Amino acid sequence: MTGTAVGDRREPAVIADHLVKRFGETTAVNDVSFSIGKGELFGFIGPDGGGKTTLFRILVTLFVPESGSARVLGRDVVAELWDLRRRIGYMPGRFSLYPDLSVEENIRFFASVFGTTLEREYEQIAPIYTQLEQFKTRRAAALSGGMKQKLALCCALVHRPEILFLDEPTTGVDAVSRREFWDLLARIKTTGLTIVVSTPYMDEANRCDRVALVQRGRILAIDTPQAITASFDRPLFAIRVSDRFGALRALRDYENTNTIYPFGEVMHFTDKRAEASPEQISREVSGYLVQRGIANADVMPASPTIEDTFISRMGAPEGEDASRERGAA
Repeated sequence: MTGTAVGDRREPAVIADHLVKRFGETTAVNDVSFSIGKGELFGFIGPDGGGKTTLFRILVTLFVPESGSARVLGRDVVAELWDLRRRIGYMPGRFSLYPDLSVEENIRFFASVFGTTLEREYEQIAPIYTQLEQFKTRRAAALSGGMKQKLALCCALVHRPEILFLDEPTTGVDAVSRREFWDLLARIKTTGLTIVVSTPYMDEANRCDRVALVQRGRILAIDTPQAITASFDRPLFAIRVSDRFGALRALRDYENTNTIYPFGEVMHFTDKRAEASPEQISREVSGYLVQRGIANADVMPASPTIEDTFISRMGAPEGEDASRERGAA
């Protein structure tokens, strides 16, 4: 089982031991074990359908696992669910507040559920609520996507939870709102609150202390974003060419291709040969493309990202299947 954050000798905030959850013939969570240290900002990174939401619902006591166990804040998620629920803040992936209530009414309602008030907890949610307060009489349904997420975060924090679970909190919002939301999480983390977040956006992994790469119900790796990126095991090349589709098809047939997939405005390529130098690979790939009638290809060494490491670890097939997995993520 993966250890806690470096230097943290206290009991972990979350311990999962061989968790399994099935729906019919589909195994959504498949023998998953991990631990999360207190005060960590921990991310589960992976495509839709990878099992992240099911795992979160187990940890927040909404699902019961088929086998295995989990403890959150030292409490069993099945046997001690009622004690645990009042200590957890949970923001589900879909906006689930009351659309016909105003911003202020939603916050007051969730505060009352936990026996507190907006006034008593104002300081707790002030960094977020001050951005919403001018719209406090507006119906939740009338808010933008980014403002809805901030309102949901206020409601998840208003009872002063000891741990916060955020399931894909930035899905469906614009890039500016995504960045603002992660800036808010960074501010909240300074209070010592443990934050567990899931996301399909690979670029958000770098905002976490540690991440788990999740695919088809399994954890592929757990480590710091920097360590996971550094584990990429072979030279990576970015190929820029005007005829991308033609080059993609040609390189699928190239005998030395290990992986080839679209990546933004370029394609990312790795070679099967461990002994070949980057200069040799670049020269031979360019020459091969010329032989296939594709000239002026720029084949340059590139730095791997979390996304490249994810594709490598999940063993995605070449070409369309690999790019399809990447697009889902």
